This record gives sequence, C-alpha cells and structure tokens, in this order.
Amino acid sequence: MLDARIEHFPIAGSFIISRGAKTEAVTVVVELRRGDHVGRGECVPYPRYGETPEETLKVLQAMGEAVSRGLDRQTLQGALPAGAARNALDCALIDLEAKRSGQHAWTMLGQPEPKACTTAYTISLGSPETMAAASEKAAHRALLKIKLGGDGDGERIAAVRRAAPKSELIVDANEAWTPSNLERNLAACAEAGVTLVEQPLPAGWDEMLGRIRRPIAVCADESVHDRKSLDALRGRYDAVNIKLDKTGGLTEAMAMADAATTLGFRIMVGCMVATSLSMAPAMLLTPRARFVDLDGPLLLARDRDHGLRYEGSLVHPPDAALWG
Repeated sequence: MLDARIEHFPIAGSFIISRGAKTEAVTVVVELRRGDHVGRGECVPYPRYGETPEETLKVLQAMGEAVSRGLDRQTLQGALPAGAARNALDCALIDLEAKRSGQHAWTMLGQPEPKACTTAYTISLGSPETMAAASEKAAHRALLKIKLGGDGDGERIAAVRRAAPKSELIVDANEAWTPSNLERNLAACAEAGVTLVEQPLPAGWDEMLGRIRRPIAVCADESVHDRKSLDALRGRYDAVNIKLDKTGGLTEAMAMADAATTLGFRIMVGCMVATSLSMAPAMLLTPRARFVDLDGPLLLARDRDHGLRYEGSLVHPPDAALWG
C-alpha cells in the first residue's frame, strides 16, 4: 500500500540564494506498507525544474496500483523520469527492502558502510557585512558553503574569508554569474582560497567554462542531473554535484557516481533544504565524495523524529528508525 503526503518544516530564519528566499521546507513523503514493514522516502520538488509539491503528490499517488502489483526499483527507473517523485519512491522501496531483509541498506546494495563525515554548512546570500557576521558565528566549522549572487561577489567572499580564516570555503553561485563577470569572480574566489565553485553560469551556458583557464575547480549542479548529462560536461567542469532529487533516487545516483568517477569527475553529494529523511539515503554516497553538503536539517527550526545525529559539522549515518 502506498501513502503520500505533503509536509512543511519551518526554516530557522530564512534561506537566501540568488533565486530568492524561503522560510520553510516543503517536502513530499511517501510510505510503502507490506505486511508489518514500512519503507519511507522524502523528496523536495523544485520549481527550477518545473516541479511543485502538488503535482509530485499526484504522480506518487498514481503509482499506488503499480506498487500494489509489486513494483521494484528496476522497473521504477523506466516508469518515472528522473526527478523528485521518483526519488521519494526509489528511496522508500530501498528502505522497505532493507527492513524486510533485516540488513542495512548499504549492505543490501553492496556499498561501503558510511562513516561519520564532515558536511558543509551554508551561509545565505546577503550583503558582505551580513555574510561576514554569519560566517564569524560559523567560523568553528571546518567547511562552509557560501551562497553568492553575481555583481559584488568579490566583496562578499573577501568579507567571508576575513570572518572565517580557518574554514575551507566552497561557493555556490546558483547560475547567477555572467560571461562578463565570470573570470573576475573566479579570480576573487581563488584569492580568498576557495576550493570549489558550484554552477557559476546558467545551465546551457557551459561552453565558456571550456574556453577559459579555471583557477579553481568548478562543479556542475543545475547542469547535471543523471548519467546522460555527464558527457557534455567533460572539459568544462571538474566535479559534479549528485543530488537524489535530480537523479530520481539513490539507484540512479549510485550508477551516476560510478560513471562520473570513470570520466574523471570529482564527486560532491548535495541536498535540497529538507529533513534527515532526505539526507539519510544520500549518506550512502559519502564514502566516494570529495565534498559532502548534507546540512539541510541544520537549517530547519526542527527536524523529524529519529533524525540524523550532527556533532557540529560531523554528520553520522542514519539509524534504522529513520531509514535504511
């Protein structure tokens, strides 16, 4: 039996990127019941990709008959396109399969056991002064992810570096840079000791990245979704951000990580702003990732019960009571 619903989780303060601000995380949760076992998955429909919670909920509810007939993960890959709805259902199927088998999900899937690892902590976009103040409060964290937004980003990243001199910095421009400020902003990030820049240009404008000297590593986010999108990024990006809501679940994400590694990309494991139920399956990718960005629950006013355990920026693998 399939049950799906929309849930709302307030964000602590607000979360601001180049595309705007949000004050709550809106997730869609699916539960699959077979006998005494319940498998759960969570997704975050993203307007950037034409998704809404309401439409995602309808898609999931329409899969109820297929689930009752014994839908499995392999069949699911062809039944739904990559995206939020397939992610929630894929992760719920994995959770259910793990519970029925009495094994951890990583054992069942033949993956290395995830260990506690350092996650980035996000600093929202704002004025240099506002971002510096937020960075100073978070300066004890090993890895900060800085949201940037275009013009004035040189001043922003310099202010952040002064406020957090010992933290490793990665930057996410969320497609906000342009060909006219790309090299200037990359140089400013390099001067501030930034390790990685995510998605500086809008998806589809990637060609310029192959024609310039990149002083620091550049990571694709909005330009990469699943394995089919990898080939076009060679020579333009150094890393890819694998998010389960883009790949359509952990099943494709694991295959994508294999393919990306073969093609020479470094791997970042990312997330939308969501609860620990979204983060838990992504933890299975962390052993092969150079960068982990699974701080979604840290940005919420409250997480769900049995959430992931965070010790500062150290995130621990999920307990079975949550997922897997």
